[in-house]
Amino acid sequence: MLILAGLVLILLSAGLVFLDVRKAGDEAGASPPPKREGTMRLSIPSMRHVQNVPVYTAAAHNKPALHDGTLHLQGTGFPWQQEANVYIAGHRLGYPRTKSFLVFWDLNRLRTGRKVMLTDSQGERYIYRVYDRFVVGPHDASATKPVAGRNIVSLQTCTLPNYTDRLIVRAELMKVIQGPKPTPNKPT
Repeated sequence: MLILAGLVLILLSAGLVFLDVRKAGDEAGASPPPKREGTMRLSIPSMRHVQNVPVYTAAAHNKPALHDGTLHLQGTGFPWQQEANVYIAGHRLGYPRTKSFLVFWDLNRLRTGRKVMLTDSQGERYIYRVYDRFVVGPHDASATKPVAGRNIVSLQTCTLPNYTDRLIVRAELMKVIQGPKPTPNKPT
């Protein structure tokens, strides 16, 4: 019975995050196409389950992205843009043996001043510092909107214990660390 209850909680979590992100994606609007192709990676040094987690840019209804990692909501900003809200959703519970498993389980413990790092496909690292956290209702898409004059990342997951609302943690870009330099071709 306990195993069945756990399975129900996982399915409920997946469904609630999916519905919430889908609604937010419908309201976020379009943004310019990305300059860098491929998947970003997310690391939060103070969170055990968030080390080099894939961040898939996709429409809100893309279930495989949330299954295999986290979802960068299509239509929201990218870290290399001057003013952006990089909106990333992830599961509290996720799926065992995937990068989504417990990825944002302890997001509520991420405190002001902590680091959030995004790495793009070219190896550039974007270092953010947490400055805010708040809760919104399941149909409130206001957290997906850009914040004037800032480059931020917004991390979203469900609230505990009943998964009814959405916890948003925001961090502002502090610095960019250039990726590895390409080695010049030597003439032969």
